[in-house]
Amino acid sequence: MQKKQSVAFHTLGCKLNFSETSTLSRLLETEGFEKKHFDDIADVYVINTCSVTENADKECKYLVRKIQRKAPESFVVITGCYAQLKPKEIAAIPGVDLVLGASEKFNIAQHLANLSKNEGPKICSCDIEEVTGFNASFSANDRTRTFLKVQDGCDYNCSFCTIPMARGKSRSDTVDNVIQHAKSIADSGVKEIVLTGVNLGDFGKGPDGAKKHGETFFELLQTLDQVTGIERYRISSIEPNLLTNEIISFVAESKKIMPHFHIPLQSGSNGILSLMRRRYKRELYSERVALIKSLMPHCAIGVDVIVGFPGETDEAFEETFHFLHGLDVSYLHVFTYSERNNTSALDLEGVVPITVRNQRNKQLRNLSYMKQQFFNNQFTGQTRKVLFEEFNKNGMMEGYTDNYIRVVTPYRNEWANTVVDWRL
Repeated sequence: MQKKQSVAFHTLGCKLNFSETSTLSRLLETEGFEKKHFDDIADVYVINTCSVTENADKECKYLVRKIQRKAPESFVVITGCYAQLKPKEIAAIPGVDLVLGASEKFNIAQHLANLSKNEGPKICSCDIEEVTGFNASFSANDRTRTFLKVQDGCDYNCSFCTIPMARGKSRSDTVDNVIQHAKSIADSGVKEIVLTGVNLGDFGKGPDGAKKHGETFFELLQTLDQVTGIERYRISSIEPNLLTNEIISFVAESKKIMPHFHIPLQSGSNGILSLMRRRYKRELYSERVALIKSLMPHCAIGVDVIVGFPGETDEAFEETFHFLHGLDVSYLHVFTYSERNNTSALDLEGVVPITVRNQRNKQLRNLSYMKQQFFNNQFTGQTRKVLFEEFNKNGMMEGYTDNYIRVVTPYRNEWANTVVDWRL
């Protein structure tokens, strides 16, 4: 009897990657693979990569070296954005056996069936323009919360971003298919679905990226709101120019879609936004935040912001800092700009020294901490609904309020994967 092969996964990057890794795991388990923890010895290791920052590239190389030391005879498979963008660079890393680009990652079982350790690295990739299919995926390693991918790719051409080159044109699932996945997730006992995509608000483009389903993200939200069994939905991230007034108004009325938006800003300077090729000005961003807060004063709003972009003078950074300081938002995700190959930002003048980039990052992280504390303190003494997770972490459990305030308390089994009225 042939020994059952084992596989271990590691994910770098975004929630979208986590949903795809989970789907790849289920595909291989269906093919008879035994899933193992990444720190265990496994026959196959799969690293699903990100390439938004330089650190993600470095971490990939570190993980391959780590596998080489503990399990030199094991297969190493690299997929994800880094694999699509730089397949030859990855194949040159000692120990890598298979590189799967965007078109091949969901064919991983077939590739593993025909792979020999002694063949040398094999690259299975294609021009990103040829990637037109949509592969639905969702995470399933947590009974409390699932990341459900409903959209992929991006048609925007932001000057700092490699994602369109790594994931292709914007395309999405149909409303009917998403509903079927949501019902299946509900049947498994999951209470919360986080809707994920590269450019969620662009939902509606078909698998070939050109034809429209005739559906919109707003219509998807309306339909999901009717699915029984799921108690909560969150929108992972949505561009400010695609976050329409009707979406905001609908969320304000919905009992299931949580009062929590994550809206990329990237800069509070209109001059820098123009250099970044973003599709809005800061005035539109202010309008979106003001409308959200007028309808949902309790709503959490997260912000992505990049510091140290070429041309960001001291004055431009001050613009961003003061804009964010005066904005009624709850927390910031601060990214330090890093140069990426094949992006038009490389041609811009006014390169910001690394030390200055790091200093600005620290300033905005401090601002984020103060904003988070101020937001949380507004609800002291209030009772809000908390969905507690099932994990017992050294006798403690954690959960999040509807408006994304983290709560930690001693573990009680009867609260796991349950929505509890909680006095903050």
